[in-house]
Amino acid sequence: MKFAHLADCHLGAWRHPNLQKLNLESFKKAVDISIKEGVDFILIAGDLFDSAYPPIEILKETFSIFKKINQSNIPVFLIAGSHDYSASGKTFLDVLEQAGFCKNVYNPEIKKGAEEKAEKITLNPILYKSAAIYGYPGKKSGLEIEELRNITINDTPGLFKIFMLHTTLTFAKGTLPIDSIDEDKLPKADYYAIGHLHVDNPHKNFIYAGPTFPNNFEELEELKQGQFYIIDTYTKHFRKIPLEIKDIVPFNIKIKDALTATEKIISEFDKSDVKDKIVLLRLYGELDRGKHSNIDFQKIEKFLEEKEVYAFLRNTSRLKNKEAHQSEIKIESSDMENVERVIIEEQSKKDPSKFNEFLVPLINAFNLEKQEDEKSTIFQERLTSDVRRVLRLH
Repeated sequence: MKFAHLADCHLGAWRHPNLQKLNLESFKKAVDISIKEGVDFILIAGDLFDSAYPPIEILKETFSIFKKINQSNIPVFLIAGSHDYSASGKTFLDVLEQAGFCKNVYNPEIKKGAEEKAEKITLNPILYKSAAIYGYPGKKSGLEIEELRNITINDTPGLFKIFMLHTTLTFAKGTLPIDSIDEDKLPKADYYAIGHLHVDNPHKNFIYAGPTFPNNFEELEELKQGQFYIIDTYTKHFRKIPLEIKDIVPFNIKIKDALTATEKIISEFDKSDVKDKIVLLRLYGELDRGKHSNIDFQKIEKFLEEKEVYAFLRNTSRLKNKEAHQSEIKIESSDMENVERVIIEEQSKKDPSKFNEFLVPLINAFNLEKQEDEKSTIFQERLTSDVRRVLRLH
């Protein structure tokens, strides 16, 4: 067999209209390559959408792309990720499935233990040709990790076993202070199709597909482009496919004087060919004179518009005022979804308090999503109930 492994498409993530368009084009390019390669099926290991309820414009484009896949007689198997997962179980992934465009492979048998908590989870496979495909969804704040430690699978001797996951594995998390699961704690499979961390870090048969398009400023800097994998089970070859869409031109400019910074930045831009390219501006340094507000970004953007730049993004997080002495918490960009947890853990070390234990559960409670056609009063009651439960108010 030959199959494509995609993940972390995050369709609808970008607010910048041109970058939102590129996000869709990159996903479409991955699909077109998969069709041309004649893959037997396509896997999407979570976060097809950036939210459980994406904008209607994104849905229209996505349905058009899936219709093309369907007309090519290539099945799509997927799981929900931490972004397009919904605790209610209702997402637009279900709409895609009901339309016959894909199959969600999450198929569990759950045995409840004390206090209705899952004591044992057994996954049943979706069978296709000579493959047995298992899957477990990603959840917000890594809540799936503890559950994965209780997972078993209904074995299928003689078939090529694929396990789809959307989670953090220990070998790939680097120095991120977040929970993870060791790969040897997972059920045995021939291939692990993983999403969640936007990294390119193959480890044996554990493959993070990487995003089909970078999802923030830092990823555009680091990754430059999207990617996915094509796997040939005959040759046991895992081939990374880059998704080159637009050239990226990064500028790292040191600023000391905010009053002259505007002209300095424009002068640097004027030296390069930026037409129809993505321009990334990162400013750094310590200001001896002036403030951030003295930099005329409107003038800079107007200059770039005249240069016919495709998209412009700026980042001033490393530009500091000399008199400012704020404590910093360094966060790696590989898993920005857990930024709240990282900040809470660091601040808790500096300011120990019993209330700190409520912070992560409260954030999860406030992530509650309003369901379609749900009345505001009912949603408010659900939200209030969850908050009271977290705070142990009866």
